[in-house]
Amino acid sequence: MKKILLSLAAFLMICCTVCAQKEEKQTTNELSSKTLVAYFSATGTTAKVARSIANITGGELFAIEPKSPYTRADLDWHDEQSRSSIEMNNVKSRPALKGLKANMADYDVVFLGYPIWWNCAPRIINTFIESHNLKGKTIIPFATSGSSSISNSVTELKKAYPDLDWQTGKLLNRVNNNDLQSWIKSVVR
Repeated sequence: MKKILLSLAAFLMICCTVCAQKEEKQTTNELSSKTLVAYFSATGTTAKVARSIANITGGELFAIEPKSPYTRADLDWHDEQSRSSIEMNNVKSRPALKGLKANMADYDVVFLGYPIWWNCAPRIINTFIESHNLKGKTIIPFATSGSSSISNSVTELKKAYPDLDWQTGKLLNRVNNNDLQSWIKSVVR
């Protein structure tokens, strides 16, 4: 009798595991066709996080790239005449994009990633938002930073684009995969 009960318990556990894996795969597949992970990364740090988000969600990666790539001198925030300093000191600055994301209508959820510059999103993020129709999409900001939080950047983006459906943003410095998965589950509806 013990053998039969143990065999039945093992069979039920296997069935439950298979069902759970099938449900998780189905959820990931549903997200993958509707999720875009768009990001700007000047040094590769934000790109690494974006790749992790795309792997977890099954979403498509899209690098937001400037038409004219940033050089090391352009990124020197100590130099008031550097390209990044000039852009960030002008709220109307909109660096040109290398290219646009085609088929934006195919996506329902857009993870939007960027490094924090001067406690804000880099101006190229504004260019991306203004160059694409994001109305009706869930926008989930994420950022990387050496010392700033994401709070002000998200506040400024929400203020600039109040008609968009913004979700809670998160600073993702050195985040582990389990924490990243938990956060994604909490913000994706």
